[in-house]
Amino acid sequence: MKEDKAPKNKLKNQETLVKVLGPVEDLENYVKADWWRYIFNANYLRTDGDVVEDIEITKYEVDIFLDILKPNKDDSILDLCCGQGRHTIELAKRGYKNIAGTDRSHYLINRAKKLSEQAHLNIEFREGDARKLRFKNDRFDIIIIAGNSFGYFESANEDKRVLEEVKRVLKPDGKLLIDITDGTYMRTHYTPRTWEWIDHNYFVCRERSLSKNGERLISREVVTHVTKGVVADQFYAERLYSFEEIFNILNSVGFSNIVDNLKLSSNSKRNQDLGMMSKRILITANIKKSPTVIKKSTTKRETVLVLMGDPNKKDLIKPNSKFDDDDFYTIEELKKALSNISKYDFIYLNNHDTLFKDLLKLKDKYSFVFNLCDEGFNNDPKKELHIPALLEMFGLNYSGGTPQCLSSCYDKSLIRGIANEIEIPVAKAFIIKPDDINFIDFSLNFPVIVKPNFGDSSYGITTQNVCYDVGTFENAIIQVRDKFGYNNPILIEEFLTGKDLSVGIIGNPTISYTALPIIEEDYSSLPEDLPKICGYEAKWDPSSPYWEITSIKANLTEDIERFIIASCLKLFERLDCHDYARFDWRLDSEGNPKLLEVNPNPGWCWDGHLSKMAKIADISYSKMLEMILDSCRDRMEIIKRI
Repeated sequence: MKEDKAPKNKLKNQETLVKVLGPVEDLENYVKADWWRYIFNANYLRTDGDVVEDIEITKYEVDIFLDILKPNKDDSILDLCCGQGRHTIELAKRGYKNIAGTDRSHYLINRAKKLSEQAHLNIEFREGDARKLRFKNDRFDIIIIAGNSFGYFESANEDKRVLEEVKRVLKPDGKLLIDITDGTYMRTHYTPRTWEWIDHNYFVCRERSLSKNGERLISREVVTHVTKGVVADQFYAERLYSFEEIFNILNSVGFSNIVDNLKLSSNSKRNQDLGMMSKRILITANIKKSPTVIKKSTTKRETVLVLMGDPNKKDLIKPNSKFDDDDFYTIEELKKALSNISKYDFIYLNNHDTLFKDLLKLKDKYSFVFNLCDEGFNNDPKKELHIPALLEMFGLNYSGGTPQCLSSCYDKSLIRGIANEIEIPVAKAFIIKPDDINFIDFSLNFPVIVKPNFGDSSYGITTQNVCYDVGTFENAIIQVRDKFGYNNPILIEEFLTGKDLSVGIIGNPTISYTALPIIEEDYSSLPEDLPKICGYEAKWDPSSPYWEITSIKANLTEDIERFIIASCLKLFERLDCHDYARFDWRLDSEGNPKLLEVNPNPGWCWDGHLSKMAKIADISYSKMLEMILDSCRDRMEIIKRI
C-alpha cells in the first residue's frame, strides 16, 4: 500500500529536436507497424489542412454523404476515425442530435471536443481503437468512415476486425459508408516525389513507393520550418483497396447491398499534392443480422478477490519494518469504500504462506483479482511482479500491470531509455554501478539528486539526497549504500526546481480512460533551507517538516498539460499498463516538463496521490476504486470478444 504522496519555448524545442534520416533506399523498412499512433498531431493538420481544415470541403462531403444515406434526424450516427470531428460537427450543426465520434488520436479528439464546445454542440467524442469499439451492441443506425481513414493497419485481417466491430455496434439493417482511396487508380497514378509550401513558414517534401507486395502505398513526409529546420521526418503506409477487394472483405463479414456510389475528389485551394485524398470511392453497405440477445446474469453482483500484502510479515519499506496502526486503518478505509460499491462483492486474501493454495481453492468463487499487493510477494518489493506472474500461471484475470510492466517500471533508468525512444523528455542523468570508485568526475551541474535506481515509495530518497557540491554528493552516495543497505546501481539526476507534478490515468486508452486532474506538491510550508522534494520523510515520518506538504491542483498552461497527458498515454500503452497508473513529472527552471518515473499499480490508499486527484475531480474514494474495477472488467470483456 505504498503511498505516492511547455511554455512556448518547450514546444519550440520539441520542433527542433528531430532526427532526420537523410536519403533512404527502401521506405518500407522505416514504417513502424503502429505508425498511426503517432502521426495524427499538429503536423497532420498542417500538411493535410488544405483538405481536412477546409470547411467548404467538409460541407460538400457531408452533402454527398447525406444524399446517399438519407438519414432521419433522430438516427444514431457514429463518425468512426473522426479525427478532429469535422464531419461530426457539421452533421450536428445540421440538426442531427444523436451523434458520436471516436478516434485513436488523443490530440485530434481533444481538438474535436474543444471545437464542439465552442460551437455549443452536444457531441459524444471518445478516444479509442477502431478494432475495440467501446460501444454497446446494436447502438448505431449509421456508421461513417470518412476521409480515407481505413486501411492503416499492417494486415488486412486487422482491417477486417474493424468491420467486425462495425457490424457489432450497428443495429440490424444498419448502414455503413466508407470514403476510401481508389486503390486501383492510386497504384498507377501516385507521385514518387513532391514538395509544396504549406504556408509562409512550413513546406513538406514527400516520397512514395509501393510496398513489396503491392498492397500498400508507403509515404515519407519531411516537414520543414523556414527558420527552425526540420520538425518532422515521418513514414506511414496505407492499404490500397479496389472496389472488388473491399467488396470481398465486407461480404465476408456479413454485409450486403454493397454499392460503389461515386468517385470523390477534393477541391483543395492549395491545389498541390493531394496524395491519398485525390481520388476516392464512396462505398455503402447494409448489415443483415438479428438483434443481439443479451443473456441475463444469474447473479446481480460480481465477486472480486482483493489480494493484498501480508500484515504478519516484515515490510522493510515501512519505518519499523512492519504494518502499523496507520496501515490497518488504511485497510479498513479500503474495505469500507469497497462495501459501498453495489455491483461487486469482495473476498480478501492476504496470507502469503497459503497464497497458492487459497487462490486455487477459491478460483470458482470470483471473476477476477483486484491486485492491491503492491508490497510484493512476501512484502518484498523486488517480487511485486511475482504476483501477476503467479496469477497468469494460474490462468486468473487480474487488475493492474503485467509482470513485464512492473519489472520495467521498477528500473528508473530503463524507463528513461524507453521515454527517450518515444521522444518524451527526461532529466539529464547517469548511473553509478556498485563497483564504480571514481564517480566524482561527471558532467552534470549541481544541484543533483541521488536515487536508488531500483525501488519505489521513495525508499532511499531523503532530504540528504539533494546535493549542491562534491562533499554532499559523496555523503549521499554513502548514505544510500550504507544506511539503506543498497548495493545496486544508483541514479544521479539533475535536480529540477520547477513544479513537482503527478498525473493519474484510470482506464485503458484503447477502450476508455479518465485523465484525473494533474496535481502539484505545495512546498510553501517548508523552511527555505530544505530542498523541495516529496521523499521518504514526506511519506513515512510524521515528525518531519515534510509531513506538512500538501497536494493542490496544478496550475499549468493548456499546451503543457496537453503535452504531459499525451505523453503519459503513450507510456501507458508502450509499457503495457492496465486499468490505472500514475506518472511523476517535474518542470525545470524554465518550465519545461521532464518525466521522472512511472508507477503502475500506484498507491491505492484513501489519502494517496491518486485519491487526491480524484477528489479534485469530485470523484469519491469508493467511486475511484469502482472505476478501476470497471476498467479491468471492461478490458477482460473485450479480450473475450477478440
